[in-house]
Amino acid sequence: METVPRQHITQKKIAEHVQRLGELYPPIRLDSVDRTIKRPGLVARKFGHVIDYLARVELEVDRNVLELLVLLPDVDEINKTFYADVWQPQEIQHGLILDRLQQDLGRTAAKPHLDVSFKIKILGALAHLKPIQDIAKLMYFLTGASTERQAVLAYNQINRGMQELDETAISETIITPIKQQEPGHFAFYQMSATAMIQDKVLRPWQLFLTRVLREKSYHLVGTNQMKQYKADMGGVMVDLGLDHDLEAYAREVGRVENRLLWAHKQGMEFPPYILKALKESVDLYRERLERGLTFA
Repeated sequence: METVPRQHITQKKIAEHVQRLGELYPPIRLDSVDRTIKRPGLVARKFGHVIDYLARVELEVDRNVLELLVLLPDVDEINKTFYADVWQPQEIQHGLILDRLQQDLGRTAAKPHLDVSFKIKILGALAHLKPIQDIAKLMYFLTGASTERQAVLAYNQINRGMQELDETAISETIITPIKQQEPGHFAFYQMSATAMIQDKVLRPWQLFLTRVLREKSYHLVGTNQMKQYKADMGGVMVDLGLDHDLEAYAREVGRVENRLLWAHKQGMEFPPYILKALKESVDLYRERLERGLTFA
């Protein structure tokens, strides 16, 4: 298994990619959205929970920025431009638009979790040490690639569902514009992580520690390592039909870190902790259903 692509990824290429993202995809304006909903009751029943989850996750971008400032105190200009000028402005608009949609469906406003975790603060306290900051940076890129890939898959599925319901306004003016912006974010994280491996920024002991930390700390997008959110994410996977083949989903979500971080494990299709997290979320959701509980 090759650890890096044939073409070398330079910081110049990453910077050009970030610049293109900003130029091609300005933040989506709320007044550009057609809020026509043909059958709000049906949309709410089939996708209300998914929209609620996605809105909350997108609105948590402000906490994500705070975490970056803690983890990467000496952040370079390329990363700063990406998260401050491209990613955050785009993502916050995604959240605001989806939150307005779910309120149009008669659901309550999203309640984003904005507290920086204690674990992040502990790692941040050590981040002024260059070897630790390099580990934190690779962890950040791998997390970003994983979460953005989950977002791409979710938006593809919900868009397909909206088209099947003939909710063209939602599909064409909300979900499609949002999902067009997510692959560029994924590409940034993939390119950045790949460049670190290509350039051998981390020594073997740092890569080993990154593997250990990644395995111990991995969590699905928006779960924030909290049981209630893990069950919510399980509901999202079930509602979107992603639970039908969790191994295929794990391959999609974990393909970047499998290629870069675990290439020495020949034949492994995805890191086992990803499938474990997926199964845990689905199991927690099904346990919730068995207790007769539903989503708010």
